[in-house]
Amino acid sequence: MARAPSPAALGTSVVVLAAAGAGWWFYRKLDANITTDTSAAAELKTYERERPASVATGAENILLMGSDTREGEGNDRYGKDEGGGGSQRSDTTILLHIAADRRSATAMSVPRDLMVTIPSCRKPDGKRTREQIAQFNWAFQFGGAACTIRTVEKFTGVRIDHHMVIDFRGFKDMVDAVDGVEICLPEPIDDKAARLKLAAGRQTLHGEEALGFVRARKTLGDGSDTERMERQQQFLGALVKKVQSNGVLLNPTRLYPVLDAATKSITTDPGLDSLKDLYDLTRSLRDVPTEKVQFLTVPRQPYHLDPNRDELVEPEASELFERLREDTPVTVVPKEEKEAADAAGESPSPDPTFSGTNAADGTCG
Repeated sequence: MARAPSPAALGTSVVVLAAAGAGWWFYRKLDANITTDTSAAAELKTYERERPASVATGAENILLMGSDTREGEGNDRYGKDEGGGGSQRSDTTILLHIAADRRSATAMSVPRDLMVTIPSCRKPDGKRTREQIAQFNWAFQFGGAACTIRTVEKFTGVRIDHHMVIDFRGFKDMVDAVDGVEICLPEPIDDKAARLKLAAGRQTLHGEEALGFVRARKTLGDGSDTERMERQQQFLGALVKKVQSNGVLLNPTRLYPVLDAATKSITTDPGLDSLKDLYDLTRSLRDVPTEKVQFLTVPRQPYHLDPNRDELVEPEASELFERLREDTPVTVVPKEEKEAADAAGESPSPDPTFSGTNAADGTCG
């Protein structure tokens, strides 16, 4: 299994828009880079009767997973392998909902520490786990992509149409391929665990720095997974803006390295395992305005049995899942605006609103 950018999978989808112009030789090389995950497809077929039905015709729900493997040179610098033995966990998981009218895309992060019911899953050695309540990121370790997909479908009721697992090293190469991504820091960062030292203000992050920035947790900010997810969403928004710029998409010498890094980094289901499949899916997103590429986190609060874990906030979470299932527009407002409206007992919109951001905001406003 490869993995998923944590933050880079949405960027991957954007860059393949220009693949048709790369030429046949380039096309074949890039197409061969993509790894197909047939085992997850087979496992999901076994449980087809348990899976939710598709509700909104034409909409697409893609689960993006960032493999938390510590294997490979330098991969352990960003965090400790809590599972031991080179285990993998889903360090970053994003449910990407692409509206049927292709006028918006909503990326919902799922906290790794969210307490959920994980179904019985097939492990790599063929044995099966028992159904249990556990933190969400255990699903990927138990049974890889298939177990994670079934877990997400179980607590959201949203049918997952496709999935991508993206390697963090591929994410690093992709950031380098676009000559770095600009961010703005309100205060300096000195995170020895992530080998990350950055000054406050506007600056451009390249591969190693970018990877440390989106993955660091324990010693950055308040050390929470909440802050890390917000940081990942902001960085991903900035990456989308950079990739959509004419300097990348319309310049073959800059575009090819981006495509090469993106396709090398992903493992997908058989429905998305070719450059043509990815292109067909994403070409209609070319004109989606950046303010309609939205990022939010599933509504959650400290778990009542352990404040170091999360649980869903209801009915807000169910309202969000229903809107994603039925392809109803999701209204996202800045966190401060949402908190102020909630405190005043008001709503910024006649429809339900959720804390979040969009790609137009980036990290520099």
